[in-house]
Amino acid sequence: MQFTIQQIADALGVPAEGNTDLTILRAAEPAEAGATDLAMAMSPKYAEALSSGTARAAVLWEGADWKALGLEAALFVPRPRMAMAGITAMLDRGQGVEPGIHPSAVIDPTADIGDDVAIGPLSVVGARAQIGAGSVVGAHCVIGMDAKLGSNAVLREMVSIGARAQIGDRFIAQPGARIGGDGFSFVTPEVSDVENVRKTMGDKGDAKAQNWLRIHSLGAVEIGDDVEVGANCTIDNGTIRNTSIGSGSKLDNLVHVGHNTRVGQDCLLCGQTGVSGSVEIGNNVVLGGQTGVVDNIFIGNGVISGGGTKILSNVPAGRVIMGYPGIKMESHTDIYKAQRRLPRMARDVEALKKAVFKQPPSD
Repeated sequence: MQFTIQQIADALGVPAEGNTDLTILRAAEPAEAGATDLAMAMSPKYAEALSSGTARAAVLWEGADWKALGLEAALFVPRPRMAMAGITAMLDRGQGVEPGIHPSAVIDPTADIGDDVAIGPLSVVGARAQIGAGSVVGAHCVIGMDAKLGSNAVLREMVSIGARAQIGDRFIAQPGARIGGDGFSFVTPEVSDVENVRKTMGDKGDAKAQNWLRIHSLGAVEIGDDVEVGANCTIDNGTIRNTSIGSGSKLDNLVHVGHNTRVGQDCLLCGQTGVSGSVEIGNNVVLGGQTGVVDNIFIGNGVISGGGTKILSNVPAGRVIMGYPGIKMESHTDIYKAQRRLPRMARDVEALKKAVFKQPPSD
């Protein structure tokens, strides 16, 4: 896979100068870039590193003097990370899944496989499943019965899609993602101590020990277009209604979405975030790494939670929160600063007590 500087510039819609016919094979760090590499030096702080490599072309910040940097050609980008998205998409060599269906794959005869679909070794496609045109299914994947996968999807190795899942176009699943496992739903024959604790916030009551009975998941998972889920991410089936992930949302590695939860559009759920069941999450919500969300609450549009936040109650739209429990970030910051002052305050109080009690009696 190779492109000229001019082809890359045209694809990004950015200006290029110098010998734009130079051929690029890959992107590289400035200090490691060679003659056929595109050095990613999109800030002045990378300029010095260019001299350590042998790059002939680079992606530079606007206004950079590419000739003074010893280059033969350069691209100029106003928004570096946006340029990274386009460049990495062009130069991505994929995972090497061969075109067509591997002989070891097991495809049910009732499955509907679209045009130009690649299915890797030892993958299984169930009865009446549908795989959209141009999709790539890696090795050891499983697509369950009646599941539907849209066009141009990419499943990395060992991804499983459960029965009846409905997934839109351009879906990406990283290794080990599990879509459509049963929800964690159990009940006791009589009122349990857990139910009492939820009501009283502390008192277990006199409930006896009991066995847990399984509540089956009759729902499935619905996923919109342009969704990506990370490695070992899990999305549970709904109990009756479907669990859903809105178009454009991205779930990081080890994210868990519980049964019946509905995630809106263009959300980011960062690594190790856990969302309990029956949560309503609005659009454009960002949950930082290791955020925990209690069940049966709503999180409004545009909410941002800092890493490690524990969300125990409803969050209104637009709120920025942090902490355990999650509160306004500015309030959490004030509390954190106050906590750091506590040892000094304790010493000051102790000194004041000694000064007061040592005073001679008044006349």
